[in-house]
Amino acid sequence: MKDLYIFPAIFHSADDGISITFPDLPGCLPYAQTMEEAFNNAKEALQLHIFGMEEDNEDIPSPSSVASMQLNAGDSLAMIEAWMPPFREKMSNKSTSKTVTIPRWLDTLARREKVNYSHIFQEALKSYLGVSDNPTGHLRA
Repeated sequence: MKDLYIFPAIFHSADDGISITFPDLPGCLPYAQTMEEAFNNAKEALQLHIFGMEEDNEDIPSPSSVASMQLNAGDSLAMIEAWMPPFREKMSNKSTSKTVTIPRWLDTLARREKVNYSHIFQEALKSYLGVSDNPTGHLRA
């Protein structure tokens, strides 16, 4: 797992917007209305795609050389950078929803006391697992 990835992206401008493809990353297909938005969306899509591949323990391919890229009329080529440490941290701290089941009497009492279930559940899990926070920023199985 690397911290920095740089992949070529092909920007195709049309009347209805800008579509972006990453030849080395099938399925990573951001879209935008303006070129500024296209670069932002391309970077975010690249980070998310690589993060997903890391989570799934997939091999991340080496980027193709710029010289090997074939462009059509109206296409532009740009190298898009994905600096992963802050993105991994952001994704690691993103909330996820879990459904839990508790006895009705306990729920009634907790609601009466205005208990914040998310806070209690997080604190209980941290205590059970012996951690105070996620010091590594990202844990792997």
